[in-house]
Amino acid sequence: MDVAWQMTLLLLLALVTAVGGAQPRTPRARTDLLNVCMDAKHHKAKPSPEDNLYGQCSPWRKNACCSVSTSQELHKDISGLYNFNLDHCGKMEPACKRHFIQDNCLYECSPNLGPWIRQVNQSWRKERILNVPLCKEDCQRWWEDCRSSYTCKSNWQKGWNWTSGINECPAGTACRTFESYFPTPAALCEGLWSHSYKVSNYSRGSGRCIQMWFDPAQGNPNEEVAKFYAEAMNTGAMPHGIRAQGSGS
Repeated sequence: MDVAWQMTLLLLLALVTAVGGAQPRTPRARTDLLNVCMDAKHHKAKPSPEDNLYGQCSPWRKNACCSVSTSQELHKDISGLYNFNLDHCGKMEPACKRHFIQDNCLYECSPNLGPWIRQVNQSWRKERILNVPLCKEDCQRWWEDCRSSYTCKSNWQKGWNWTSGINECPAGTACRTFESYFPTPAALCEGLWSHSYKVSNYSRGSGRCIQMWFDPAQGNPNEEVAKFYAEAMNTGAMPHGIRAQGSGS
């Protein structure tokens, strides 16, 4: 093959790569796992203090990925953030609703979810969390407090009827107790948001699972958890019994 023909092939290859071979976004750097915010609809670019965070979001006042206005919206029956109605099957029990507010506060405000952030191609966010190891007591309590409330779906992240502007039960579904749609705590915590959480075998205070609830006066226990998993991921030395987190959408 002569030199001129080799050069032509190289130029053609370069052209095809430039035109049709657009590269996906670079995955989040392995060193960028601590004190970070998701690239999502209402998250700040970087965590910082928010002295006036509202209600159940207040534990993150010292360092938060959410704004004050976001924390206030999360406590409304129909939040203006996503137009999502928790009372889609009648009034949700207050004890149950507290868990959903806390879940949303963790999602919007926590800067300690970096090891579980994954890229997605969704219109409203570029990143999500996947398989966050939720402390088993937090999941158990969530399930117990919501057993007698009502819903019509086992995956709340998709499949709603949005024609009215807020989520409504899709045709063919029936409002039944949470326990009907989520027969176990794991079914609720793992299935509700398409595996954002994975129920951990570890307990609160172990330093090995993320707590949805914590007393800020005693510090944020999730900082230690994020450091543990980040170090394990960076060194490739995931301890026995701790499964490396996969990717997904």
